[in-house]
Amino acid sequence: QVQVVESGGGLVQAGGSLRLSCAASGRTLISYIMGWFRQAPGKERELVAAVTWRGSTYYADSVRGRSTISRDDVKNTVVLQMNSLKPEDTAVYYCAVKHGGNWFGGYDYWGQGTQVTVSS
Repeated sequence: QVQVVESGGGLVQAGGSLRLSCAASGRTLISYIMGWFRQAPGKERELVAAVTWRGSTYYADSVRGRSTISRDDVKNTVVLQMNSLKPEDTAVYYCAVKHGGNWFGGYDYWGQGTQVTVSS
């Protein structure tokens, strides 16, 4: 098993920034994808950004250009820096881990989620 813990969520005004951190522990992962999802009430889960063991990145159109995902293999952490936040970014953000493959689907390990609320 792999344990995943998110942190960094909170309340921020529109135009502000948040840095979400995801820490993974347990079994060592070599070929992996770590992704950030979000889900707002009544809406489907959305992949926000993800990064592979090779350094390839994915960004949803809604956050591309104002978000950056990065990884630290020594600490087994992934950070999602979100800038220019909008009220529509409000959601519970989840970090998830999967073995190598496509960006979408197949994520085996999930964190509990961290709330991001953007006020106008």
